[in-house]
Amino acid sequence: MLYCRCLAFLLVLAMTCVNELPGRDTRDASDDQGVKKSHDSHDMIMNCAKACSDCQRACDMCSNHCLTLVTEGKTQHAKTVQMCNDCADVCAASAQIVARHGPLMNSICTACADACNQCAKVCEEHKEDPHMKQCAEQCRLCEKACRTMTGQATQPGR
Repeated sequence: MLYCRCLAFLLVLAMTCVNELPGRDTRDASDDQGVKKSHDSHDMIMNCAKACSDCQRACDMCSNHCLTLVTEGKTQHAKTVQMCNDCADVCAASAQIVARHGPLMNSICTACADACNQCAKVCEEHKEDPHMKQCAEQCRLCEKACRTMTGQATQPGR
C-alpha cells in the first residue's frame, strides 16, 4: 500500500514538473474545450447512474407494493411484480457499471432503457395507484437518461 502511494506521488510530481518546463504553454483554446467536454460527459454519466439508482429503488418499492396487492387477491398485479423485480435488477447493474465507467456501459444502458420502457408501460396501466405512477415516472426518467447516455435520446418510449 505504501509502495502504491509513493508511486502515485512520484507520478504526480513528474507530471507537474513536465507541465512546468520553460516554453511549454499548458493552456490553449483546445484544452478549455476538452475540459468542458470532459465535464459535460462526467455530468451525463453521473446523472445516468443516479437515474438508474433512483429507478431501481422505485421499482423495488413498487414490486413490494404489488406483491401485497397480489396477496390480497388482486392477481392482475402479478405481472407487475415480475416486471418491477427484473427492471430493478437491470437498473442496479446499470447504475454500478455506469458509475465505474465500465466497458459495457453502452450495452447495459441500452438494456436498461428497454427494461424501463417495458416496466413503465406495465405500471402506467394502473395510473390511479400512487406507487405504480411513481414507478412509471422514475422508469421514464431512467429510460431518458440511458438513451441520452448511449446517444439514442430520440427514441424514448419506443
